[in-house]
Amino acid sequence: MIKQYETVFIATPVLSDSQMKEAVAKYTEYIKAKGGEIVYEEDWGLKQLAYPIDHKTSGFYHLIEFKANPEVIAKLETQYRRDERILRYLTVALDKDAVAYAEKRRNNKMAKAAAPAEEAPKAEETTEA
Repeated sequence: MIKQYETVFIATPVLSDSQMKEAVAKYTEYIKAKGGEIVYEEDWGLKQLAYPIDHKTSGFYHLIEFKANPEVIAKLETQYRRDERILRYLTVALDKDAVAYAEKRRNNKMAKAAAPAEEAPKAEETTEA
């Protein structure tokens, strides 16, 4: 039975941009190879950690929302544990309400991303007046 999941992982802050993209690609490809479907991906960027992990005070956060069989999760988390680039991870199964909320959040984020492009000329006009 295919379920929808959300996984967030924190990668070590010493990675370059290309190394971070490579790590993300590794996990998205792994999910696809195991028959999963990527629904949404979001890079949250470099953020301060609430407490030090392995003497690091910040990390790269990345969210992947996907559909897969439950057996894939244990294997995915084993991959996270084996990867020294990953400081922490969390994978949760989404119920129907969480799926609806995630969809709403994605739509709002896309609407906000499109809106500033339209509002930018208006903002310049108001600063000149």
